[in-house]
Amino acid sequence: MKKIVAIFFTAATIISCFSSCKKFLDVKPKGYTIPQFYEDYAKLMNNMSLIRVSSAYPNYLTDDVQAGDDNDVSKQASYTGLSDFKKNLYSFQPGAVFIPGSSDPLWEPAYSHIYTYNVVINNIMSVTDAGDTEKKQLRAEALFGRAFEYLTLVNAYAKHYNPATAATDLGVPIILSEDINATYKRNSVAEVYDRIKVDLEAALKDLPEKTANIFHPNRSVGFSFLSKMYLYMGKYDEALTNARAALALNSNLIDYTLYTTQNGVTFGRVCLISNKDTRFPDAQLSNESVWVRFGSSSSSSVNAEVYVSSDLLSVFSKNLPSGAVDQRKNLFFCDGVSNFGLKPVNFPGRVLYAPYIDFNLGLSSADMILIAAECEARVGDKDQAVKYLNTLRDKRIKNNQQLAAATKDDALNLVLEERRRELCFIGCNRLIDLKRLNMDTRLAKTITHTQGTKTWSLPPNDNRYILPVPPKTLEFNSGMPLYER
Repeated sequence: MKKIVAIFFTAATIISCFSSCKKFLDVKPKGYTIPQFYEDYAKLMNNMSLIRVSSAYPNYLTDDVQAGDDNDVSKQASYTGLSDFKKNLYSFQPGAVFIPGSSDPLWEPAYSHIYTYNVVINNIMSVTDAGDTEKKQLRAEALFGRAFEYLTLVNAYAKHYNPATAATDLGVPIILSEDINATYKRNSVAEVYDRIKVDLEAALKDLPEKTANIFHPNRSVGFSFLSKMYLYMGKYDEALTNARAALALNSNLIDYTLYTTQNGVTFGRVCLISNKDTRFPDAQLSNESVWVRFGSSSSSSVNAEVYVSSDLLSVFSKNLPSGAVDQRKNLFFCDGVSNFGLKPVNFPGRVLYAPYIDFNLGLSSADMILIAAECEARVGDKDQAVKYLNTLRDKRIKNNQQLAAATKDDALNLVLEERRRELCFIGCNRLIDLKRLNMDTRLAKTITHTQGTKTWSLPPNDNRYILPVPPKTLEFNSGMPLYER
């Protein structure tokens, strides 16, 4: 039991999703029963906790962040004000990130969700008050959700996928049962990806053509998922094929040039120029969204918590035409001053990340454009790669001018820079990109973080890029193999 407590966090009982709030894995349940009716399983899949998936705290390992110094005018994003685990990440400390007994807001919600999905996957077909089509569709949705959680977990807590070593590289535990007394091992990276593909292939057969809302996957969402999975695996032809298919169904982009900012508010500070009462759309209202997931907790965002690194700021300055304004920087960053309330806060020489928008951590058309562009640059047509970029940039940059690339390598560099601009601080995107790009000596880089006179460096392919299994899990799984970091 205790072994599973540490893996699953404090997943609520199945009953809690539609009646009580008793925590299921804190104590062994008495009189526990599997739900008997289709509606009960549907309520499980409509539980709002399932749409909260990833966390932004891994950004503290990346080259996008800069902590403030003690002598800064404002302590808005000071290093000394960070929680211990964020300090550990920012200073690239070896070993554990979290102190014993504390929660990991990425690992634990993910396995809690997997538990819920397992209950649905393994039991929905036994109910008698719904037809096979309805039951298969709900099971397919749970399979899709489980696959998505595992894609995040294996890319955060393991080495990046390498076909030469994936069969022996430590992945994450694959849990397919809701049996709270079962014993689990740490599977390999290859085994986790194999499970993701099995789940996804099974899901795609039964997902409906249309769903009630964008929080539930339909069949077309599979193209987007496959595209991202194959990108991470380095299978660029397959990633490109699926990205094209996804974009044929949704290539919508929000026009950022129509937006401005206003003072005195947090959420809603980015608004329409023509009507400041109209906020920049959160993910569920965005026409770019294909399938929506938000961050998992208060750690899911770094709003007004980190300064933007000089490294990232330099990327925003590259290939920006004279007189052009990159609205991603203009809208989502505060340069030297912020005003979220009654008076401004000054931080001269610093740039604060503070969009106060619920961005999509699921799947989107912008993400597919970037994947298609990268894959074209790698295995396709460099001019088509740049065409994808120009389509995106026209909706992001005021007075944009068209890019061009002389070679495929030039096109690839343009794409990777655009990924940094578009995806910075959103979920684990940058950490995953660093891990996968470090496998290519042309693209590998050493990250340097500073605080006052202190400097810390993280070389390419260092195991400290890999998030460690949380101590709470290891307390009851002492034999679980670990990466040395």
